[in-house]
Amino acid sequence: MTGVSLVLEDKVVLITGGSRGIGAETVRLFKQAGARVAFNYRQARERAEALVAECGGAGRCVAIEQDLSSPQDGRALVAAAVAAFGRLDALVVNHGIWPPHDAPIAEMAETQWRQTMGINLDSVFGLVQATVAQMDLQTPPPGEARGHIVLISSTAGQRGEANHADYAVTKGALISLTKSLSSELAPRGIRVNCVAPGWVTTEMSAAALGHPELGPKIASGIPVGRPGTTREIAGPVLFLCTPLAGFISGEVLNVNGGAVLVG
Repeated sequence: MTGVSLVLEDKVVLITGGSRGIGAETVRLFKQAGARVAFNYRQARERAEALVAECGGAGRCVAIEQDLSSPQDGRALVAAAVAAFGRLDALVVNHGIWPPHDAPIAEMAETQWRQTMGINLDSVFGLVQATVAQMDLQTPPPGEARGHIVLISSTAGQRGEANHADYAVTKGALISLTKSLSSELAPRGIRVNCVAPGWVTTEMSAAALGHPELGPKIASGIPVGRPGTTREIAGPVLFLCTPLAGFISGEVLNVNGGAVLVG
């Protein structure tokens, strides 16, 4: 019996926030699917270089040191990825910050609000703008999409998150952006979709998930009874960038163990 493979042989993919967590696992999975992968990092140079080596070296994977806090930063990263591999077939917008301390709206510092907006949203504008311009220059293989864009949102973008309004606002905006771009870009052959994870075991969530009181409370609110793994997020992202997802556009794929349904 012949199996079905999720193959992206020689496609070029840019994954933001790729040096750790969901991003790093997504880099690994896309490389295993045959893609050439560029990803950015901000400070974790040694970790990024180790991931490049793990994924076959500079011919298959490149790490780009690039902050993402403005539209200009986003455009610069796309330019660097295209300079490295000559084209761009998929963009996975994975980077973002979640300030871990509770910040009621009446007390939230304007600096925190602006920083979250800059990193989680403003940079995405530049990334998407430059990616679409590049994809418009490329001729797709017969019967295939011109390109794929996957935005990583969150359950917080769908039902809000008390004391983390800055984060929830940006993730909700990514869902709206997905829907807007789908209508605009699908006729041009560019598929735009969204993956919305719930709680996932990463460094960013470790303090909350490991808390003796909060951790069990979080798990009890997830119907499958546990947080997700980074691989369980990377897999759906990969699927949305393959020809098997060629008729999917504007979709918000919930990957959260059913948590969003029991809000």
